[in-house]
Amino acid sequence: MILITGGSGSGKSEYGEYRVMEEQMPLRFYVACMEVYGEEGRRKVERHRALRAGKGFVTLERPRGLSGLSLKGEGKKAVILECVSNLAANAMFEKEGIQPDTEELAEGLFDDILYLDSQADFLAVITNEVGADGEDYTPETMEYIRLMGRLNRLLAERASEVVEVVYGIPVVLKGEKGK
Repeated sequence: MILITGGSGSGKSEYGEYRVMEEQMPLRFYVACMEVYGEEGRRKVERHRALRAGKGFVTLERPRGLSGLSLKGEGKKAVILECVSNLAANAMFEKEGIQPDTEELAEGLFDDILYLDSQADFLAVITNEVGADGEDYTPETMEYIRLMGRLNRLLAERASEVVEVVYGIPVVLKGEKGK
């Protein structure tokens, strides 16, 4: 598993797709976790679809419940999980007015991602940098930032490689590949 992080619009997804294509595996899956709300969300999804058009990806819409996902097909499988921040937000804010335990939720999401990893020969996990701006947020948003921090730490510990994409430039934080 490789973990690819960075700010909004940094080129994380493009880099993840590049890495999957580089692996030259016959089966390519794009696990999309975003729940689409509004026109801006639709535009973002269409942009991502256009970026991977013609690259042989099977798109699986999965905003939650990765543990129930089964990757079908014979042959080596390369997977992009796009993205952890959406997956975490969907789980955390699933039930209005109910705040789950963020430690427990982070562990559960981590286990779900490991389940996906167990089915893949190559997994590129896309995540986001959140909370680095130093702003004061509502208590709910601060819990989300804590959840993302915990989950990203768990993923980074497990990943063979961690890459931060800065202005489209991959910076290797752990591992050797990078490119």
